[in-house]
Amino acid sequence: MESTVKLIEQYYAAFNAAEFGSMLALLTDDVRHDINEGETQVGLDAFRAFLAKMDLHYREQARELVVMSTPDGARASAEFVIHGEYLRTDPGLPEARGQRYVLPVGAFFEVRGGKIARVTNYYNLADWSRQVGA
Repeated sequence: MESTVKLIEQYYAAFNAAEFGSMLALLTDDVRHDINEGETQVGLDAFRAFLAKMDLHYREQARELVVMSTPDGARASAEFVIHGEYLRTDPGLPEARGQRYVLPVGAFFEVRGGKIARVTNYYNLADWSRQVGA
């Protein structure tokens, strides 16, 4: 349980530092990524492409992180608040003009062999849209 909590904390520390290579090193090769209100992607290459896209359009920090784990460490959840800036228009979303936003997020994880095998994120897209002026 403790090692899983530390693993998820490392994941968000790397996220906050924009150390995407460090994030990827914490994932299994077949990681499943359930994108909020979007598709499910599988594999490190897909996750790497997702991170590159996010880095192009957004600058974000996960704050007020709380991580919980099952006793066996196989599953975990995290609750945090994203503080972000919308840098460049993401296709299909409102126009970016450097808008700032603060958004509660919930994330769920599966852990296998000491690495993250699934990441599922949930947040209120309608709230984000209001904050960026949609």
